[in-house]
Amino acid sequence: MQAKAPQPLLDCFATVTDPRIERTKRHQLIDILVIAICATICGADSWEDLELFGNAKREWFHSFLELENGIPSHDTFRRVFARLDTRQFQQAFLQWVGSVAQLTKAEVIAIDGKQLRRSHDRPAGKGAIHMVSAWAQENRLVLGQVKVDDKSNEITAIPELLAMLEIAGCIVTLDAMGCQTQIAEQIIEKETDYVLAVKKNQPYLYEDLEQYFDWALKDRFKETSFTKHQTVDGEHGRIEVRRYYASDDIAWLRNKEGWRGLQSIAMVESERTMSGKETTVERRYYISSLAADAKEIGRTIRGPWSIENSLLWVLDIAFREDESRIRKGNGAENMATLRHLALNLLKQEKSLKAGIKSKRLKAGWDETYLLKVLRN
Repeated sequence: MQAKAPQPLLDCFATVTDPRIERTKRHQLIDILVIAICATICGADSWEDLELFGNAKREWFHSFLELENGIPSHDTFRRVFARLDTRQFQQAFLQWVGSVAQLTKAEVIAIDGKQLRRSHDRPAGKGAIHMVSAWAQENRLVLGQVKVDDKSNEITAIPELLAMLEIAGCIVTLDAMGCQTQIAEQIIEKETDYVLAVKKNQPYLYEDLEQYFDWALKDRFKETSFTKHQTVDGEHGRIEVRRYYASDDIAWLRNKEGWRGLQSIAMVESERTMSGKETTVERRYYISSLAADAKEIGRTIRGPWSIENSLLWVLDIAFREDESRIRKGNGAENMATLRHLALNLLKQEKSLKAGIKSKRLKAGWDETYLLKVLRN
């Protein structure tokens, strides 16, 4: 596949509509966005931080921004991002990601949700917002994100997110919330495969898989076709053996016609032993449009662990997302997009072998390194 030339970051965000009326514009919108993006990369986590960073880098920003009225105040940042159209801001993000991401065939796309704990606005009767994000495992990029509607759940947000993404030839993995017939159909329509976790929110399907694999294990799979793959991990006194089983024996499955593209069922049996403690065994079940290849399905099943460790955990630890008190208007959702953009840029910069928190510090100290991050 021929590599695409990444689209300049600022070109993508230059198309975002300014939400302010003309007489209130003391600062160009693109200047506000550029300072916000740079500040977020460099460790800013609040509107006050954006103003402080802008003033600390005033001379540097003056070298390429107009800034006719100086650095915007934190109130300006707050008002603009509270009113900024979230869909337009998201579209600019998607436009840039689409020019950067080089998705390969069978790349795992993990989709999961996360609540921004302190984004609630109780006086306004607004609960904490919940974002659903798509993570490309090989590219290590956030491909997109959608806010869950206040009166709904992830089941309605996932189709909206899938509709945004260009992921033909990839494999989408979702937890049990996304195990829905309509979602499976949408994934297949996008010329993409799926591996969906099955839990008791699909009671008949869960019961069928649980009973089938109980029987197959006791029978040592003598009467059914299957593949098996095993991995062993160990650290800090913990040893975990994971045994993956996959089978294309699905003719007996109840309501299988409702799951478009369904080709196989799978189970992972995790046997965990902690030093000085007894061994525990856990089984998890899956359905898939992939062939019954236990090794390939096992690789895909690890996708949700990737998004937990590489995205959700990093947002909490390196970006302190759960501590953010940004609440007014569209501010929390737009700041979440800013964090995802900053995380993508920092992960794409490979010259510095350091964690995200250290890269943020380095970018704040070293303008040459910041420019390197911005040019990815």
